[in-house]
Amino acid sequence: MQKIQRGFTLIELVVVITILGILAAIALPRFTALQADARLAKMNGAMGAVKSAAAMAHATLITRGFDASFTGTPVPNIIIEGTVVVYTNGYPNVATIVPLAGLVAPDYVIAGLTAPRIAAPDANHTGAAAATDCTISYTAAAAANSLPTYAITATLATCA
Repeated sequence: MQKIQRGFTLIELVVVITILGILAAIALPRFTALQADARLAKMNGAMGAVKSAAAMAHATLITRGFDASFTGTPVPNIIIEGTVVVYTNGYPNVATIVPLAGLVAPDYVIAGLTAPRIAAPDANHTGAAAATDCTISYTAAAAANSLPTYAITATLATCA
């Protein structure tokens, strides 16, 4: 009669656990690098959205017959994406650019940031320290016939 084996031997279990340990040691650092890549891509996308929203609002202002360096809230109101646009020297002000660009919670952290920062990818990367400054910044146009200032401090190192 043949004896039927049930279960695994101790050696088989040790080999499988060792292989899983090696795979985990290799995969974990790659997984964390993917998170930094994702945060960086998210912030680059947000910066593109901010630039596009500012250009769109400026173009709308001009096509409605206002001066290119208009400051204030036009009458009648210019409403884009449900947001009443308030202008500073022809471009959206800081409070207006965030909803225009579609930067909303919980996708982005937009509250409690130090100016001129307007968005961070998550609560761990809000710019409280240089090591966590994975943010984008926007400063409204400083003078007539000038452009707003955009800055992105997101890098793989700061978004890790």
